[in-house]
Amino acid sequence: MPANMKNRGTGFKIDSLTPEEYKSISKKHSPSRSTFKNCVSAFVVGGLICLIGQAIQRAFMSWFDMTVKEAGNPTVAVLIIISVILTSFGVYDKIAQWAGAGTAVPVTGFANSMCSAALEHKAEGYVLGVGANMFKLAGSVIVFGTVAAFVVGLVYAIFGIQGVHQP
Repeated sequence: MPANMKNRGTGFKIDSLTPEEYKSISKKHSPSRSTFKNCVSAFVVGGLICLIGQAIQRAFMSWFDMTVKEAGNPTVAVLIIISVILTSFGVYDKIAQWAGAGTAVPVTGFANSMCSAALEHKAEGYVLGVGANMFKLAGSVIVFGTVAAFVVGLVYAIFGIQGVHQP
């Protein structure tokens, strides 16, 4: 669309807007967002996901006589499976639309993003579609985790800090 075309029914030219005018028009047409409501819903849903994780961990500890440390890995696996199933049925995305950042709890949010990318690119094939696109996000997360672990290890080595050894 040419820059000097008139917008439909607004009566002004696009190229004649100042940044302040554009900002006021943009703000007028943007949906209002309640920061307090968003924070509360994110807190509630994020806390609920963590509560479910804690209940799963307690179930593993109770039913299978596991220690806290032993129950950690199967708890994470169950949370990932639940997240992938909910994403596959489109439920996780609806929860995320309402809860926002509350669903970005690391394990479930990461599993959701991986599953969503896999579902979205399934038509392109398993290697070039699912495989290539699923790891676009995962690659950056893995690289960041690796670099962060290296930097923390380097700081520990430089300052002679010993890690916590549990018996």
